[in-house]
Amino acid sequence: MKKAEILFGILRIPIDIIMTVLAFVSAYHLRTLPNLIPGVTLKLDLSSFPPLNQYIQFSTIAGLFLFVLFAFYGMYQLKSSSRIGQEIGKIIKISTFWILIIIAYFFVIREFPFSRLTIGYSFVLTILFISLGRVFINFVQHLLLRMGIGRRRLLFIGENQISEDLTAIYKNDPRFTVVGVIGENQLNDLIEIIKKKRVEEIIQTKSDISSTHAKDILDVCREHHLHYHFVPDLVQVQRTNIEMSSIEGIPLISLKPTPLDGWGKVIKRIFDITGALFGIIILSPILLITAIAVKIDSKGTIIFKYLDDGSRVKRVGQYGKLFDFYKFRSMIPNTHNLRYTELADQNIRKGTPMVKIKDDPRVTRVGKFIRKWSIDELPSLWNVLKGDMSLVGPRPHLPEEVAQYKKHQKFVLALKPGITGPAQVSGRSNLDFEKEIQLDTYYIENWSIWFDIKIIMKTISVVLNGKAAKEAKDV
Repeated sequence: MKKAEILFGILRIPIDIIMTVLAFVSAYHLRTLPNLIPGVTLKLDLSSFPPLNQYIQFSTIAGLFLFVLFAFYGMYQLKSSSRIGQEIGKIIKISTFWILIIIAYFFVIREFPFSRLTIGYSFVLTILFISLGRVFINFVQHLLLRMGIGRRRLLFIGENQISEDLTAIYKNDPRFTVVGVIGENQLNDLIEIIKKKRVEEIIQTKSDISSTHAKDILDVCREHHLHYHFVPDLVQVQRTNIEMSSIEGIPLISLKPTPLDGWGKVIKRIFDITGALFGIIILSPILLITAIAVKIDSKGTIIFKYLDDGSRVKRVGQYGKLFDFYKFRSMIPNTHNLRYTELADQNIRKGTPMVKIKDDPRVTRVGKFIRKWSIDELPSLWNVLKGDMSLVGPRPHLPEEVAQYKKHQKFVLALKPGITGPAQVSGRSNLDFEKEIQLDTYYIENWSIWFDIKIIMKTISVVLNGKAAKEAKDV
């Protein structure tokens, strides 16, 4: 999902709340005008009016309540196809329900005087102000789209009439730019085409494509985090983890790579920052004691920073981006490459990208202890704060390990690596790498904030029971 879509989706929330407060305050002042309605002179008893500050407090609460109703009825969807007219229609319906609840509240609570005319003004002005706010956001968003900012770049696979029809439709939609149409004979160059044309979405309109090519397309889309759609053969559609939609009567099936798009991405980032800050504060005594112990126990840096050749320790992050990885040093310095030379025969995970040395002689005395209780991984909380990692996600693997991934295994790079994850808490010490990929894939495709909380709670249980020592440890 485009950053612009997320930005405008988030902006709707404060603007709606601000507009609601402004509507209430405007209604408050309009009620003090005796000749506002032509031909009618209103009797004013300003002594019965609540103080303005109390009124603003109530209007803020009312605005937050309206936000909850809007969210419940899908008014903050980041990728909405609703036109502005439909959006205003929803605003009127939801606002009507909202104002009825407010009227009922005043009849029951009677916390302070509130005239019926003020309620009427508030209702009309709320609809007007929020609609104007939405029109303004919509105008700015479409202005940027017309300038080419925030457009999604589409590539069609299939040289046929459906591709021509869809191209004509999408060319009239400012949210998209059609970058080309290719046939099955060009699929061997698909990755090069994607990079050259900066493709962000692929629509497959050729339903009789070979199974080998179809699998390659899916693997490429997952590896490059592209949205994938295909126009199905309606007689033979059998898919899971899909989303159905249509455009101008043409059916589309969308394969969603992860729920961590849009709001899911925002919620997970907030959860990561909050959890990392909390963890650093609570665990700061352990971090300090461990740092001192590592320094006293053996020569070398406290944090495992450098490889044998002096280069920085890197891990592969989201979309294959390298980042500086932080963990307490648990091994003798300058012994990293031994895992590929003298100790290669002791690797119990041969045949996979992973390396795990049985009874690893490179581990220091303190290293054995902090590995057993997973204390060596605590500095990775800084990686979470920086945005390189998440609290929960796939393992952060080394570049040389990722280089050995098969195409379908690269799907795990669609998400930031985590300090813990489904594979780490699986309860099996020598988890098959392909099974680990399956667990991570399931997590990515079925993510929820409750899934993260469940994994974190299970991680705490695993560590406290001393089972963490059984898990594979990478350096």
